[in-house]
Amino acid sequence: MPVPSSVPAEGPADRPPTGPGAPPRWLDAGEQRTWRAFLEATRIFFEQIEGQLQRDAAMPHGYYEILVRLSEAPNRSLRMSELADRLLSSRSRLSHAVSRLENAGWVRRESAAGDRRGWLAVLTDDGFAALAAAAPGHVEAVRTHLFDKLTPDQVRALHEISEAIARER
Repeated sequence: MPVPSSVPAEGPADRPPTGPGAPPRWLDAGEQRTWRAFLEATRIFFEQIEGQLQRDAAMPHGYYEILVRLSEAPNRSLRMSELADRLLSSRSRLSHAVSRLENAGWVRRESAAGDRRGWLAVLTDDGFAALAAAAPGHVEAVRTHLFDKLTPDQVRALHEISEAIARER
C-alpha cells in the first residue's frame, strides 16, 4: 500500500511498537521498492531453479532438497519429524513427498529403533545416484541465476541479510 508523502522515513530503531491496536507501520517509498524487488527477484529465481530441475532431472526443487538433506545426514537417514523441521515443512506435506520419493525408489521408510511411533527416511543408493546426477545442473543454475549476478560484496551482504531473516524462525 502506498505511503502518504507526509509519512517520514524511519530507521529500524525509530519504529513504533507493533501489536493489537497499534497503528499500521506503512512502508516508505524506498521500502516499498525494496519489497517489490525482493518479491520479483525471489519469484524469478525460484522459477528458474524449479524449471531447471524439472527439465533436467524430472524432480521438483522440494524433492531435491529432501534428497540433499538425507545425503548429508549420518547413514543417509533422518527421523521424519527432524527432516520436516529442517525443511520448514509440515509433517503431512513431507510424508506425501516421501511417499512419492519411495515410489521412485529414491527413499525408503524404516521404523526408528526403540521408538514404535518414530519413522526414518533413508536415502537409497538409487536416490543418491539421482541426486548425484541432478547436482551439477542444479549448482550451475544457482551459480548462473544468483552468484554470477552479484559482486563479492553483494554475496556477503546477501548472506548477512539471509541470516538476519532466518533468525526470526
